[in-house]
Amino acid sequence: MTRSQVRRRLALAWWGQLVLTLAPLILLNLLFGADRQPSMLVMPLFVAGLASMFVSLPLFSAYKRALVATEQALDSAQEPDAWQELARRRRLAFLGAGLPAWIAAIAVFVGLEAIPLMLLGLSSLVLLYLYRIPRQLG
Repeated sequence: MTRSQVRRRLALAWWGQLVLTLAPLILLNLLFGADRQPSMLVMPLFVAGLASMFVSLPLFSAYKRALVATEQALDSAQEPDAWQELARRRRLAFLGAGLPAWIAAIAVFVGLEAIPLMLLGLSSLVLLYLYRIPRQLG
């Protein structure tokens, strides 16, 4: 595979992960979000969603190290392995970045209001944005 093909594949994977992260929140809110009475679990689930952002810290560090290693391996024999390692680290980091939105999707069932749902969804979106492949790597 050429470098541009790998970058295109990684870009498509990012868009796919964006859909997989936010679609459950949007769909569950549309289907089950109306006329829900808040329960006792609203605040603990919101706090859990906020705390889940910290799961991304070590995952981002590993991704950043893989990104630097990939940049150093460009135009060498280790480049394909570096791209594979970067993709592997990125897939793990995607799971951590999706946690706030997935917890928000669960919180729809206990009556979490729209603003906290949007905040958790946006936090996942921002975390996912950190894992886009920079242009300098091409």
